[in-house]
Amino acid sequence: MNLAEKIKHLREVEGELRGINRPMTQMEVVKAMQEELGESISQAYLSQLESAKRLHLTASSRDLLARFFKVHPGYLVSDPANYSTDLLSEMGQGSDRLETWLIANAAEWRSEPDLYELLQRLSEEPEPRRFISAFRTLMDLSIEELEAVIEALTMPEETPESL
Repeated sequence: MNLAEKIKHLREVEGELRGINRPMTQMEVVKAMQEELGESISQAYLSQLESAKRLHLTASSRDLLARFFKVHPGYLVSDPANYSTDLLSEMGQGSDRLETWLIANAAEWRSEPDLYELLQRLSEEPEPRRFISAFRTLMDLSIEELEAVIEALTMPEETPESL
């Protein structure tokens, strides 16, 4: 992923995190940066970075963007050609890649307890793919239908003594 794509992605994520359900505009980023950090870059500079007219950040701009988006400054560089986030080593070929992915991603989502616990518990399951398949099927239900199913399954059974 190049720097331009990373910045666009970060604006999308930040918009979701802030509850606006859309990517933040460049101007919104500039204004929020000024309000929250007391300093900012210009919208024109941000636009040049996102359009790849500028391929590199100054050190101070990289630091400012990293603080605003809460990422490591090293993230704000273009990845080398043929860069892959997959482990290409022969080590661990006997282990399940899905389990490894679940464990690694659970750790990245500690700030979201529900997602963290879901990924962690999936990584501990002997057959996580069966759960994922079942979850995919449940996604066809409306949230109201799903909540009704959960309520019906978790409601204590009525016994003659409880009547």
